[in-house]
Amino acid sequence: MLNSCGGLKRSGKDQPVNAMDRVKKNIEEGKGLRVNTSILTNNDSRGGSFSFASSNPLWRATLEKLDFIPLQNVDYAGGVIITDWYGSGDSDEQIKVAVKFLTNEIRSDALDVTIFKKKCFDINTCQTSKIENNTSKEIKASILKRAVILSKELESKKND
Repeated sequence: MLNSCGGLKRSGKDQPVNAMDRVKKNIEEGKGLRVNTSILTNNDSRGGSFSFASSNPLWRATLEKLDFIPLQNVDYAGGVIITDWYGSGDSDEQIKVAVKFLTNEIRSDALDVTIFKKKCFDINTCQTSKIENNTSKEIKASILKRAVILSKELESKKND
């Protein structure tokens, strides 16, 4: 039926050399997918574009402040850090800290810090509850203060 796809040959001489011109031409002809070029160039002013974790002061500050607790789940793309259960050896209570990143900007509503407490009565019986006190606010404030310092250090390195 098809003779080596001979009827599908295209000439390359009418294709633009510049990639963005090729994309524009393909969109005009209804070929391919339309891609938001601001994602590629990181010019999106609406937010939602994330830089690499090591250059994010808020992320780095959180990891520094929680470095005394083993981490269970660290997902930069998902914006979540969850610690493992942590407690002293002689106590029947343990805590777990969950930090959700709501934005990359350093501001008071950028983080949601939640602390959970687990109290075990014996090996098979434990009760878990959310702690409603100022500890989560103190952790959040500590992270934000450190993030400001890291941000200023990063900015001064850029200016040097």
